[in-house]
Amino acid sequence: MFATSIILLGCKNEYTPKPRGYFRIDFPEKDYTLTPDFLPYRFEYPKYAALVKQNKNNEEKYWIDIAYPKQKAIIHFSYKAIDNNLATYLSDSRNFAYKHTIKADAISESRFENHGKKTFGILYEIQGDAASNLQFFLTDSTTHFIRGALYFNVAPNKDSLAPVIDFIEQDIVHIMETFEWN
Repeated sequence: MFATSIILLGCKNEYTPKPRGYFRIDFPEKDYTLTPDFLPYRFEYPKYAALVKQNKNNEEKYWIDIAYPKQKAIIHFSYKAIDNNLATYLSDSRNFAYKHTIKADAISESRFENHGKKTFGILYEIQGDAASNLQFFLTDSTTHFIRGALYFNVAPNKDSLAPVIDFIEQDIVHIMETFEWN
């Protein structure tokens, strides 16, 4: 009787579910190349990303995308010439970033200035399950204005996207640091 009790207790089936996990993400080594000469600006963008010219009308002919196919991410760049409307562009950029406050946990702003290259801007870091986690603009304050926004082709999930956002943020900072007007 004692042996039967031990066998029955020893065979007790306790199910313990495995914790939820995420896929391992392997990132390429950082390496950059210059944008083509047809643009009124230039910067170094990652070699592991693709520069895609947007098919827009003639007024928006300098709009481009930097696509990250493996990460299912894209940075949209929109260029505008300034014609006494810098305040409107600055306001629009801020409004686009702060439209994400509904889903955002926090939004931080980092100023950027490079007096040698005459580039000034702000990087908006939008934390949480927002559609766009990083947005920025750069301008020379007199002639040129460019705005960038990072989007993913997946549902926003701050936990699983955090490593990818951090990786691409380094690229965006590099873009901003190497950015200059032609």
